[in-house]
Amino acid sequence: MPSVPKTKLSRYGGWLPPREVIGSFFKYHANNAAGRRAKYRASHPHIPRGASLPSGEEGPYAPSAQAFADAINADPVMKGLFDKIFLQVSPLYQIPDFDTLMFVLDIIVVQPPRYYIAIYPDGTEIGEPIGVPIYLVLDLLSNTSAGYDLFRLDQFNVAVKQLLDSWGAYLADPDPPAPLPPSNSSLTEGPEGWFSQAALKKIESKLGGLSFVQTYECPDPTAVNRGFATWDAFLTRKLQPGVRHIPLPDNTSFIHNACESTVYAKVENVKLHDQFWLKDQRYSIYDMVDGNAYAEQFAGGTVYQAFLSPEDYHRWHSPVKGKVLEAFVLPGTYYAALPDAGAEADDPDLEEGDPHGALVRSQGWLTVSATRAVIFIQAEDPIGLMCFIGVGMGEVSTCQLSVQQGDALEIGQELGMFHFGGSSHTLIFGPGVKVTWAEGVDLDRHLWVNSIIGQVTAA
Repeated sequence: MPSVPKTKLSRYGGWLPPREVIGSFFKYHANNAAGRRAKYRASHPHIPRGASLPSGEEGPYAPSAQAFADAINADPVMKGLFDKIFLQVSPLYQIPDFDTLMFVLDIIVVQPPRYYIAIYPDGTEIGEPIGVPIYLVLDLLSNTSAGYDLFRLDQFNVAVKQLLDSWGAYLADPDPPAPLPPSNSSLTEGPEGWFSQAALKKIESKLGGLSFVQTYECPDPTAVNRGFATWDAFLTRKLQPGVRHIPLPDNTSFIHNACESTVYAKVENVKLHDQFWLKDQRYSIYDMVDGNAYAEQFAGGTVYQAFLSPEDYHRWHSPVKGKVLEAFVLPGTYYAALPDAGAEADDPDLEEGDPHGALVRSQGWLTVSATRAVIFIQAEDPIGLMCFIGVGMGEVSTCQLSVQQGDALEIGQELGMFHFGGSSHTLIFGPGVKVTWAEGVDLDRHLWVNSIIGQVTAA
């Protein structure tokens, strides 16, 4: 069986930038928010100190952010949980209260994500793409008991969805209304642009020696923005023909990688029903597929899970040859995570106990809680019945299907895509087959789409 290319191990794959970048990101946004809040207070002296800011059209935020703030402030349960969150959150968090948090979100949802520059104490410049800025703002909040309670509430996720839908519509709009900047305004060669030398070096580090334009279809490869009219067009870009070739396409015993992604877990003998409890994130097939009739046929089977970083390729490809039996999208949570004691001792990115990254460490649980796309496939022998699940994480919870029930699939055929950032996915195989993983399919390893990740034989 062919092996896969070896890459540097990373447990967070672009979701969490280096600590210096996180600190600089928060310092900028917290200072900006504090200044805007003080300016607003000064221009509205009739508002008593300590009183809530006005709602509706009199409020200080952009319409989508204002609607979210109003939904929280109007609900005593949600407002009370937010107050508890700020009492429980790590001292590392630089945003002191809900109003300041809203001023930060108000900045984020009226502009596209950008490449971010920070400076080490010795003056060395470091840059990192911030493709999921709302996740970064809510990351430490999710690692609290109050955050766990709040971020699972239906009314919270309805309010968040409306905020994200508005931001997503802007990021996909080639001509947004004034005063919004063009959604492709961060696709520049400037210091904070996604086509700056530093940003391209980061993106191209996973492209096997090829350049961005050699790897991806660009509407205008010679333009500064490579011809992408919107941020969403940039994120959902297609691969150039042949750059992710399909090894041994006639051998239907091989499993091909469905997404350009970093390995999170490989688990055998999964149960139909199981419980999640902090670190013990067992897979529960019935809940993963929302009680679908096919669920029982996977009891005792195998689950593979891997996640996409914000700079990864965001389309899903069929790992097998076969036929689509069912394809549907399930609603769920956006920022809920299992609170934990922080990074473990073997974490390749963070120091032991660092509270950042709980959402990424909760990916097993997200398969039963987050917004997700489910595709059941009857693969050719020996694989048989299998399931692909695209799992939305954070603002990347728009799962778009490209296939429907009855479609015939070839290996590598597009199944769908994620919008607006990074995300996760799982492959599920039945108990009647044994999966032998390819050499190099290791925890925290980044793998190309269409590469062979395993081979199936009868159990």
